[in-house]
Amino acid sequence: MPTSTIGANFYPKLDTKYIPIKTKNSGLNLKIGALAMLKARPVTLLKQSAISLTLVAATITSVQASGSLSIESWRSDDANIWSDVILPAFNQSHPDIKVHFAPTPPAEYNSALQAKLQAGTAGDLITCRPFDTSLSLYQNGHLENLAGLDGLNEFSDVSKSAWVTDDGKEQFCLPLASVIHGFIYNKAIFKELNLKVPATQDEFYKVLDTIKSESRYIPLSMGTADQWEAATMGFQNVGPNFWKGEDGRKALITGEGKLTDKAYLETWQELAKWKDYLGRGYQAQKYSDSQNLFTLERAAIYPAGSWDIQTFNDQAEFEFGAFPPPVPKAGDACYISDHTDIGIGINANSDNKEAAKALLSWMASAEFANLFANAVPGFFPLSNHKVTINDPVAQEFVSWRDQCNSTIRNSYQILSRGTPNLENALWNVSAQVLNGTMSPEAAAKKAQDGLQAWYAPQQ
Repeated sequence: MPTSTIGANFYPKLDTKYIPIKTKNSGLNLKIGALAMLKARPVTLLKQSAISLTLVAATITSVQASGSLSIESWRSDDANIWSDVILPAFNQSHPDIKVHFAPTPPAEYNSALQAKLQAGTAGDLITCRPFDTSLSLYQNGHLENLAGLDGLNEFSDVSKSAWVTDDGKEQFCLPLASVIHGFIYNKAIFKELNLKVPATQDEFYKVLDTIKSESRYIPLSMGTADQWEAATMGFQNVGPNFWKGEDGRKALITGEGKLTDKAYLETWQELAKWKDYLGRGYQAQKYSDSQNLFTLERAAIYPAGSWDIQTFNDQAEFEFGAFPPPVPKAGDACYISDHTDIGIGINANSDNKEAAKALLSWMASAEFANLFANAVPGFFPLSNHKVTINDPVAQEFVSWRDQCNSTIRNSYQILSRGTPNLENALWNVSAQVLNGTMSPEAAAKKAQDGLQAWYAPQQ
């Protein structure tokens, strides 16, 4: 199995032209180019020799820190990996720092974290959402400025851009990883039904129709009870093929594009079609329920992100593969959501900041990058270190960078700073479209009206 290497050229050098953006609340001079993720350069192949713990311990910090730390995170799926693999590796070079990984379910993370921060009970380290959500935490005094952190120079400006102030001067979270959207499928079911991986939308629906009519399997394993899946694995998964990735995303920021445009209407029209292929009672189906239906071989296809790989590695007793979002028609350029997903910062009110800095500096090391990429396959490290990826499905996801144009989720940069928050609005309307309680046209209007209510370039 070939391995994939992500190194210093993971992202191309971006234009740093300033584009002035203003809201009703503030004047913003935003570095749109530097904050955008454009098409990734092709991923090259190479082998990496192991890095000794002794070398890392000698180089990451000269400060001997000690104490106890707690990490806030939404990655509850990774709890065992942190406790059994990642943190024991850290403790080999830092035996005096004890770290507890304390995750919250994804749908509850933002609100739970805010409540803990307000109450003064949040952990020492905060796992950071990209762009606006974490920027707000920093502006409200909840995250430490990471200026001078040992290891921060191991990340490119583009990798750091999801967790930096608009002027590019203040870094408040260390970049950890990106994730890629797509579909995961059961290879045995595809073989049983003589199905081929679909490349176009017509082929996609023919596959779904065959599964629905010729088998007992649920064609698509997705529910709407948690709402976020409808936007993240639905709207943001297939949408870039319609709004042309970065071109469409940037047009929303400048005001040249609107959520009522044809591209967005077509995206919600696609989601409306999905409801005929979901399982019985999907309206009450949560994220974990969808995962279980797939791992129990009751569903054939799972609208996914690469972040789901490890869960299925642990739970599925069958071989599974992945395919990118099918394009509207043969010959169309393909676009994938290749999203700067996870960073980590220090709680400004932590009583053990030196120990927290020691952990972050270790997370900037080559040892951590290699460990994380393979302990949590599907999360692709953002540091400049060359990383060998061994998991075949993670390798499949990352190979799409060679074939398709990359973008990030269109609600994360700038457009979720006001009220109503665009990210949460997309959760709601996308779930309603899947439920059949809102038309694609109504979804587009509601999302656009909400954005237009506070964001000056859309007015």
